[in-house]
Amino acid sequence: MTDDSFYLGNYLKGLTGLPNDVRKNFSNMLNLDERNNDLTTEIDGASQEYLRKVKERHLNPRKRKSEMEKIMKMFHEAKDNSDSKVNIAIQTYELVDKHIRKLDADLAKFESEMKETGGRLSQTESEDDEKVTEKKKTKKKTKTITKDDDTKKPVTAVAAATIANGVPAVGDIPIVDMPVDPNEPTYCLCQQVSYGEMIGCDNQDCPIEWFHFPCMALTVKPKGKWYCPKCLPMFKKQK
Repeated sequence: MTDDSFYLGNYLKGLTGLPNDVRKNFSNMLNLDERNNDLTTEIDGASQEYLRKVKERHLNPRKRKSEMEKIMKMFHEAKDNSDSKVNIAIQTYELVDKHIRKLDADLAKFESEMKETGGRLSQTESEDDEKVTEKKKTKKKTKTITKDDDTKKPVTAVAAATIANGVPAVGDIPIVDMPVDPNEPTYCLCQQVSYGEMIGCDNQDCPIEWFHFPCMALTVKPKGKWYCPKCLPMFKKQK
């Protein structure tokens, strides 16, 4: 296996000249900016002087052409300076980006070599993987137990206490005793977190939106549109 410090040492060695190169490029861009500021001042002064002489008719056609060429020359120089500044900025970006790409490539290669030899990239990597695997196993086990418990549960009085539209009365919603994360959103008329199968109210403006199957005395999703007890009266009136 390659020594851990091999890639880092080579990468740091390649960075030796980067700060000076970047500093030099920024210095060149600053000089171009300063020169363009001077040119802008010169162009403004020359333009005002040209307009004054034209207005006072102090310029013959030949001199007028000469003055215009002088102003245009300064404009061209300012444009060339701006183009040079853009090119230097692009070069600086590519210079830094080249080192970033090299670092990414070295990291990928180092990671590949570590995995091939059964190593790990950090002290906590294997521990994190183990925790994730353990969580998945626990979640799967809990899901299986919950499913088995649901099949053994007798039909409660809530299921029988339905109103004419086939949904339970609001006051008869079963309360689920389960720990709730204070940051986790709650749903349904029971104001509990999401669990098990849930059904969404087809009223787009429903303030609750999602409901638990047991709370609505449902075992399968109804066909067609379904409205919760709060929204159903409103849609019945529209019909």
